[in-house]
Amino acid sequence: MDINAMEAKEDLKQLIRMFSVFDEKALEKVMECFKERQIKKNAVLVAAGEVCKEFYYIHQGCIRTYFITRQGHEKTRYMMLEPSIGTALTSFVSQKPSFEFVDALEKTELLVISRSDFYRLVEEIPQWKDFYLKILEMAYSFQNRKIESLVTLTAKERYSQLMKENPKAVQRISNKVLASYLDINQETLSRLKSK
Repeated sequence: MDINAMEAKEDLKQLIRMFSVFDEKALEKVMECFKERQIKKNAVLVAAGEVCKEFYYIHQGCIRTYFITRQGHEKTRYMMLEPSIGTALTSFVSQKPSFEFVDALEKTELLVISRSDFYRLVEEIPQWKDFYLKILEMAYSFQNRKIESLVTLTAKERYSQLMKENPKAVQRISNKVLASYLDINQETLSRLKSK
């Protein structure tokens, strides 16, 4: 294991400990299941129609989940900048074909766990099950907040909220992707950024 992979695993341990109390032995068992992977910008990790079989920790870089509408427009659901975790969660849980894509917006360093290892750990390690439940709660809460903001906030208010909650995303991610996340057109986003 190289220095970056060791650093990534230490960072992942810290993130996991934010959600659940682990003893070192259990946490090492979890870490053994994560494999390092480097992906290029624009690489697709999960395509619509595929079944998602992996869960990701983003050590460096950025990935996103998005849909393509019937009209051919991208709609970004979630952006994951380091350090964060995520996947095409509905497909990962249900093992049905994904409606969304997962791709890299930058060159990205990941730690990846297979679905089979992930769920084996849920059965074997109670703290990992706690971690998993917290992930599900966070995903549910995030999606509800996103729907609420799309329904109740103006474009300007959604942009301000994104600036407050995730300023790194506004700096690093293209206007095209940010606009699709905020559900506005690029011209509106450009105007909001210039104010």
